[in-house]
Amino acid sequence: MIKINKAGNIYILLTILIGFSAVNTGNNLVYIIASALLSYMLVSGIFGRKNIYGIDVALEFPEETFARTDTPVAVRVTNKRRFLPAFLIQILVGDLKVFFPYIKAKGEAVSHLNMRFDQRGCHEISEIRVSSVFPFNFFTRFRRIHKKFDLVIFPRPTKGQTGLEHNRQTKSKGDTVSNASGHDSDVLSIRDYVAGDPLKYISWKSTAKTGLLKTKELSSIELQSVMIDFDGMNKKNLEYTLSCVTYTVLKLQKSNVPVGLVIGGETLHPSTSAAHKLRLLKKLALYGDR
Repeated sequence: MIKINKAGNIYILLTILIGFSAVNTGNNLVYIIASALLSYMLVSGIFGRKNIYGIDVALEFPEETFARTDTPVAVRVTNKRRFLPAFLIQILVGDLKVFFPYIKAKGEAVSHLNMRFDQRGCHEISEIRVSSVFPFNFFTRFRRIHKKFDLVIFPRPTKGQTGLEHNRQTKSKGDTVSNASGHDSDVLSIRDYVAGDPLKYISWKSTAKTGLLKTKELSSIELQSVMIDFDGMNKKNLEYTLSCVTYTVLKLQKSNVPVGLVIGGETLHPSTSAAHKLRLLKKLALYGDR
Protein backbone atom coordinates (compact mmCIF):
# COMPACT_ATOMS: atom_id res chain seq x y z
CA MET A 1 0.00 0.00 0.00
CA ILE A 2 1.23 3.49 -0.84
CA LYS A 3 0.24 6.82 0.68
CA ILE A 4 1.17 10.00 -1.21
CA ASN A 5 2.65 12.63 1.09
CA LYS A 6 2.36 16.39 0.67
CA ALA A 7 5.79 16.59 -0.96
CA GLY A 8 4.76 13.78 -3.30
CA ASN A 9 1.61 15.62 -4.38
CA ILE A 10 3.65 18.72 -5.18
CA TYR A 11 6.22 16.66 -7.08
CA ILE A 12 3.55 14.85 -9.15
CA LEU A 13 1.77 18.13 -9.95
CA LEU A 14 5.06 19.74 -10.98
CA THR A 15 5.92 16.76 -13.21
CA ILE A 16 2.51 16.91 -14.93
CA LEU A 17 2.79 20.66 -15.54
CA ILE A 18 6.29 20.33 -17.02
CA GLY A 19 5.11 17.40 -19.14
CA PHE A 20 2.26 19.50 -20.60
CA SER A 21 4.71 22.34 -21.20
CA ALA A 22 7.02 19.98 -23.08
CA VAL A 23 4.18 18.81 -25.33
CA ASN A 24 2.92 22.33 -25.99
CA THR A 25 6.29 23.92 -26.63
CA GLY A 26 8.16 21.02 -28.22
CA ASN A 27 11.28 22.24 -26.43
CA ASN A 28 13.84 19.44 -26.06
CA LEU A 29 15.20 20.85 -22.80
CA VAL A 30 11.75 20.74 -21.23
CA TYR A 31 11.36 17.13 -22.47
CA ILE A 32 14.65 16.24 -20.79
CA ILE A 33 13.53 17.85 -17.51
CA ALA A 34 10.20 16.00 -17.62
CA SER A 35 11.98 12.71 -18.34
CA ALA A 36 14.40 13.31 -15.47
CA LEU A 37 11.53 13.94 -13.08
CA LEU A 38 9.78 10.73 -14.17
CA SER A 39 13.04 8.77 -13.84
CA TYR A 40 13.58 10.24 -10.41
CA MET A 41 10.10 9.04 -9.39
CA LEU A 42 10.81 5.56 -10.81
CA VAL A 43 14.08 5.25 -8.89
CA SER A 44 12.30 6.41 -5.74
CA GLY A 45 9.67 3.70 -6.21
CA ILE A 46 12.19 0.90 -6.78
CA PHE A 47 14.40 1.73 -3.79
CA GLY A 48 11.44 2.57 -1.57
CA ARG A 49 9.78 -0.79 -2.25
CA LYS A 50 12.99 -2.75 -1.69
CA ASN A 51 13.58 -0.90 1.57
CA ILE A 52 10.54 -2.42 3.35
CA TYR A 53 11.01 -5.97 2.05
CA GLY A 54 13.30 -8.43 3.77
CA ILE A 55 12.26 -6.93 7.12
CA ASP A 56 11.02 -9.21 9.92
CA VAL A 57 9.35 -8.05 13.14
CA ALA A 58 9.03 -9.84 16.49
CA LEU A 59 7.24 -8.64 19.64
CA GLU A 60 8.68 -9.69 23.00
CA PHE A 61 6.34 -9.42 25.98
CA PRO A 62 7.30 -9.63 29.68
CA GLU A 63 6.30 -12.79 31.56
CA GLU A 64 3.74 -10.88 33.60
CA THR A 65 1.36 -8.59 31.72
CA PHE A 66 -1.54 -7.09 33.66
CA ALA A 67 -4.77 -5.49 32.49
CA ARG A 68 -5.10 -1.69 32.54
CA THR A 69 -1.37 -1.33 33.15
CA ASP A 70 1.25 0.11 30.80
CA THR A 71 3.47 -2.74 29.65
CA PRO A 72 6.86 -2.22 27.96
CA VAL A 73 7.00 -4.40 24.85
CA ALA A 74 10.26 -4.96 22.97
CA VAL A 75 10.00 -4.58 19.18
CA ARG A 76 12.81 -6.51 17.50
CA VAL A 77 13.34 -5.72 13.81
CA THR A 78 15.62 -7.91 11.70
CA ASN A 79 16.99 -6.94 8.30
CA LYS A 80 17.34 -10.24 6.44
CA ARG A 81 18.92 -8.70 3.35
CA ARG A 82 22.50 -9.74 2.81
CA PHE A 83 23.92 -6.49 1.43
CA LEU A 84 21.38 -3.65 1.63
CA PRO A 85 20.76 -1.80 4.91
CA ALA A 86 17.28 -0.51 5.79
CA PHE A 87 16.55 3.18 6.32
CA LEU A 88 13.78 5.15 8.05
CA ILE A 89 11.79 2.08 9.09
CA GLN A 90 8.64 2.61 11.13
CA ILE A 91 6.81 -0.29 12.78
CA LEU A 92 3.08 0.09 13.44
CA VAL A 93 1.44 -2.17 16.03
CA GLY A 94 -2.20 -1.19 15.89
CA ASP A 95 -2.18 2.56 16.57
CA LEU A 96 1.27 2.52 18.19
CA LYS A 97 4.44 3.41 16.32
CA VAL A 98 8.16 2.89 16.84
CA PHE A 99 10.88 4.30 14.57
CA PHE A 100 14.21 2.81 13.44
CA PRO A 101 16.42 5.25 11.47
CA TYR A 102 18.94 2.63 10.32
CA ILE A 103 19.31 -1.17 10.39
CA LYS A 104 22.45 -2.65 8.90
CA ALA A 105 22.40 -5.59 6.47
CA LYS A 106 21.93 -8.94 8.26
CA GLY A 107 21.48 -6.95 11.46
CA GLU A 108 18.75 -6.21 13.94
CA ALA A 109 17.60 -3.38 16.16
CA VAL A 110 15.42 -3.27 19.26
CA SER A 111 13.19 -0.53 20.59
CA HIS A 112 10.31 -0.42 23.05
CA LEU A 113 6.76 0.81 23.15
CA ASN A 114 4.15 0.84 25.90
CA MET A 115 1.02 -1.23 25.35
CA ARG A 116 -2.10 -1.29 27.50
CA PHE A 117 -4.80 -3.98 27.54
CA ASP A 118 -8.17 -3.07 28.99
CA GLN A 119 -9.34 -6.60 29.80
CA ARG A 120 -7.84 -9.79 31.18
CA GLY A 121 -7.77 -13.05 29.23
CA CYS A 122 -6.39 -14.18 25.89
CA HIS A 123 -5.32 -11.54 23.39
CA GLU A 124 -4.07 -11.85 19.83
CA ILE A 125 -1.93 -9.21 18.12
CA SER A 126 -1.86 -9.54 14.35
CA GLU A 127 -2.08 -5.97 13.04
CA ILE A 128 1.62 -5.30 12.45
CA ARG A 129 2.87 -3.21 9.53
CA VAL A 130 6.21 -1.94 8.26
CA SER A 131 6.30 1.53 6.69
CA SER A 132 8.96 3.87 5.33
CA VAL A 133 9.25 7.25 3.60
CA PHE A 134 12.65 6.32 2.14
CA PRO A 135 14.22 7.65 -0.02
CA PHE A 136 12.67 11.11 -0.67
CA ASN A 137 9.56 11.43 1.55
CA PHE A 138 7.34 11.65 -1.52
CA PHE A 139 5.48 8.44 -0.63
CA THR A 140 4.92 6.33 2.49
CA ARG A 141 4.96 2.65 1.64
CA PHE A 142 3.35 0.01 3.86
CA ARG A 143 3.74 -3.74 4.11
CA ARG A 144 1.83 -6.01 6.44
CA ILE A 145 3.68 -8.57 8.57
CA HIS A 146 1.73 -11.83 8.53
CA LYS A 147 2.40 -12.89 12.09
CA LYS A 148 0.25 -13.49 15.15
CA PHE A 149 1.32 -13.06 18.77
CA ASP A 150 -0.84 -14.68 21.45
CA LEU A 151 -0.58 -13.71 25.09
CA VAL A 152 -2.53 -14.00 28.33
CA ILE A 153 -3.31 -10.79 30.21
CA PHE A 154 -3.52 -11.21 33.99
CA PRO A 155 -6.08 -9.35 36.14
CA ARG A 156 -4.88 -6.00 37.41
CA PRO A 157 -3.61 -6.36 41.02
CA THR A 158 -5.84 -4.49 43.46
CA LYS A 159 -5.44 -4.42 47.22
CA GLY A 160 -8.69 -5.39 48.95
CA GLN A 161 -10.55 -7.92 51.04
CA THR A 162 -10.52 -11.48 49.68
CA GLY A 163 -11.80 -13.58 52.59
CA LEU A 164 -8.85 -15.98 52.41
CA GLU A 165 -9.15 -19.45 53.85
CA HIS A 166 -5.85 -20.71 55.15
CA ASN A 167 -4.84 -24.31 55.36
CA ARG A 168 -4.30 -26.14 58.62
CA GLN A 169 -0.70 -25.03 58.95
CA THR A 170 -1.58 -21.33 58.91
CA LYS A 171 -3.98 -21.77 61.83
CA SER A 172 -1.21 -22.95 64.15
CA LYS A 173 0.55 -20.36 66.25
CA GLY A 174 4.28 -19.87 66.05
CA ASP A 175 6.79 -21.33 63.62
CA THR A 176 7.06 -24.90 62.43
CA VAL A 177 10.46 -26.54 62.48
CA SER A 178 11.44 -28.56 59.43
CA ASN A 179 14.08 -31.28 59.04
CA ALA A 180 15.89 -29.27 56.37
CA SER A 181 19.20 -27.73 57.35
CA GLY A 182 19.37 -24.01 57.84
CA HIS A 183 20.36 -21.35 60.37
CA ASP A 184 17.13 -20.66 62.17
CA SER A 185 16.07 -23.16 64.83
CA ASP A 186 17.14 -26.31 66.73
CA VAL A 187 20.42 -28.18 66.45
CA LEU A 188 20.17 -31.16 64.11
CA SER A 189 23.74 -32.45 64.37
CA ILE A 190 27.38 -31.57 64.86
CA ARG A 191 29.64 -31.80 61.80
CA ASP A 192 33.14 -30.86 60.69
CA TYR A 193 33.75 -27.20 60.00
CA VAL A 194 33.59 -26.20 56.32
CA ALA A 195 35.20 -23.03 55.03
CA GLY A 196 32.53 -20.35 54.83
CA ASP A 197 30.47 -21.54 57.81
CA PRO A 198 29.48 -18.63 60.12
CA LEU A 199 31.82 -18.47 63.14
CA LYS A 200 28.88 -18.04 65.53
CA TYR A 201 27.73 -21.59 64.73
CA ILE A 202 31.01 -23.23 65.74
CA SER A 203 30.54 -25.73 68.60
CA TRP A 204 33.44 -24.85 70.88
CA LYS A 205 32.60 -27.66 73.29
CA SER A 206 32.84 -30.32 70.56
CA THR A 207 35.91 -28.61 69.14
CA ALA A 208 37.62 -28.81 72.54
CA LYS A 209 36.83 -32.52 72.87
CA THR A 210 38.02 -33.57 69.40
CA GLY A 211 40.69 -30.99 68.67
CA LEU A 212 39.00 -30.29 65.33
CA LEU A 213 36.71 -27.44 64.44
CA LYS A 214 33.08 -28.52 64.65
CA THR A 215 29.97 -26.70 63.43
CA LYS A 216 26.38 -26.91 64.60
CA GLU A 217 23.91 -28.02 61.89
CA LEU A 218 20.68 -26.14 62.61
CA SER A 219 17.20 -26.82 61.28
CA SER A 220 15.31 -24.23 59.25
CA ILE A 221 11.90 -22.70 59.87
CA GLU A 222 9.19 -24.17 57.69
CA LEU A 223 7.29 -21.38 55.93
CA GLN A 224 3.56 -21.11 56.63
CA SER A 225 1.61 -21.92 53.49
CA VAL A 226 -1.61 -20.22 52.36
CA MET A 227 -4.48 -21.75 50.41
CA ILE A 228 -6.85 -19.35 48.64
CA ASP A 229 -10.34 -20.78 48.10
CA PHE A 230 -11.51 -18.71 45.15
CA ASP A 231 -14.53 -20.97 44.54
CA GLY A 232 -15.85 -20.12 48.01
CA MET A 233 -15.56 -16.36 47.56
CA ASN A 234 -18.32 -13.87 46.83
CA LYS A 235 -18.16 -13.19 43.07
CA LYS A 236 -20.82 -10.50 42.85
CA ASN A 237 -18.08 -8.20 41.54
CA LEU A 238 -16.03 -10.83 39.73
CA GLU A 239 -13.35 -8.58 38.25
CA TYR A 240 -12.68 -6.91 41.58
CA THR A 241 -12.39 -10.28 43.32
CA LEU A 242 -9.98 -11.56 40.68
CA SER A 243 -7.88 -8.41 41.05
CA CYS A 244 -7.75 -8.79 44.84
CA VAL A 245 -6.69 -12.44 44.61
CA THR A 246 -4.04 -11.53 42.04
CA TYR A 247 -2.65 -8.90 44.41
CA THR A 248 -2.60 -11.44 47.27
CA VAL A 249 -0.80 -14.06 45.18
CA LEU A 250 1.87 -11.57 44.14
CA LYS A 251 2.34 -10.29 47.69
CA LEU A 252 2.69 -13.78 49.19
CA GLN A 253 5.07 -14.92 46.45
CA LYS A 254 7.20 -11.82 46.97
CA SER A 255 7.41 -12.71 50.68
CA ASN A 256 8.42 -16.27 49.70
CA VAL A 257 5.27 -17.69 51.30
CA PRO A 258 3.92 -20.86 49.61
CA VAL A 259 0.49 -20.11 48.17
CA GLY A 260 -2.09 -22.39 46.58
CA LEU A 261 -5.45 -21.86 44.89
CA VAL A 262 -8.79 -23.62 44.59
CA ILE A 263 -10.44 -22.40 41.40
CA GLY A 264 -12.95 -23.93 39.00
CA GLY A 265 -12.99 -27.16 41.01
CA GLU A 266 -9.22 -27.55 40.60
CA THR A 267 -6.76 -27.45 43.48
CA LEU A 268 -3.29 -26.02 42.93
CA HIS A 269 -1.16 -26.91 45.92
CA PRO A 270 1.05 -24.30 47.60
CA SER A 271 4.48 -23.57 46.19
CA THR A 272 6.89 -20.65 45.90
CA SER A 273 8.33 -21.26 42.43
CA ALA A 274 8.08 -18.66 39.66
CA ALA A 275 6.43 -21.22 37.35
CA HIS A 276 3.77 -21.89 40.00
CA LYS A 277 3.06 -18.16 40.34
CA LEU A 278 2.54 -17.83 36.58
CA ARG A 279 0.25 -20.84 36.63
CA LEU A 280 -1.91 -19.26 39.34
CA LEU A 281 -2.07 -15.95 37.51
CA LYS A 282 -3.03 -17.68 34.27
CA LYS A 283 -5.86 -19.56 35.99
CA LEU A 284 -7.19 -16.26 37.33
CA ALA A 285 -6.82 -14.57 33.94
CA LEU A 286 -8.76 -17.28 32.12
CA TYR A 287 -11.45 -17.80 34.74
CA GLY A 288 -14.86 -18.11 33.09
CA ASP A 289 -13.28 -18.87 29.66
CA ARG A 290 -13.22 -15.19 28.92
